[in-house]
Amino acid sequence: MKRTATAVWNGSLKEGNGTLTAPGGALKSTPYSFNSRFASGAGTNPEELIAAAHSGCFAMALSAALGEAGFQPDRLEVTAEVSLDNVPPAGWTVTASHLNLIAKIPGIDAAKFEEIAGKAKAGCPISRLLNATVTLTAKLA
Repeated sequence: MKRTATAVWNGSLKEGNGTLTAPGGALKSTPYSFNSRFASGAGTNPEELIAAAHSGCFAMALSAALGEAGFQPDRLEVTAEVSLDNVPPAGWTVTASHLNLIAKIPGIDAAKFEEIAGKAKAGCPISRLLNATVTLTAKLA
């Protein structure tokens, strides 16, 4: 299975702008720019999209791992915080993705929850893709 997305960039780094499109419909000529990436300008940026991919992937991986262990979550809310840092000599690098999880899972105790969440973090395809430190904060609601 393969998935695609397309970026179109016009102009110089700081004055230019671009769009991102994905066939699934989530991105339809979605704007991005230097300001949306390195300041607080309108539009998205690659790191925000990595965070969305990581949080979505982890939520699904955790749901699967919980199911395998006999639990069914009522709600899994995952926020991923991706860090983009200027690391000499490489330059700008995604250095970490921190997952913050708030879960409502009937019948699970804290130890089992932490065990399954850790397994899902390690097995999540996006966690394995990232060449960065992947961390997890997991909390039951």
